[in-house]
Amino acid sequence: MTNKEYAYLAAETLSSKKATDIVMIDIAEKSGFADYFIIATGNTERHINSLVDDVEDALAKEELLVKSVEGKDTSGWILMDFGDIIVNLFTPEMRDRYNIEKIWADCPVENIGD
Repeated sequence: MTNKEYAYLAAETLSSKKATDIVMIDIAEKSGFADYFIIATGNTERHINSLVDDVEDALAKEELLVKSVEGKDTSGWILMDFGDIIVNLFTPEMRDRYNIEKIWADCPVENIGD
């Protein structure tokens, strides 16, 4: 699979598990550390933790293993590092607070699901 296909798999997995406001940002031209950011909102911290497991399982089935997971269960923001794909999961409040889409506003963005 290509990095873009892995990113789509992560985004579609989040969509199928009821994450909302899912965006895939192609940061390859602007970043030296990754090719894609996936950003999604979970309803609650418990939902976010479930989404972490779902994405990790889906990508592991395609032999892409998570390198690290950052953030605490109660932080409202979990970051999953798959190397060239970074998955950010937020509660609605934390997503509004950090608004990381704004940082990458000059990159191609694709809305997934909803």
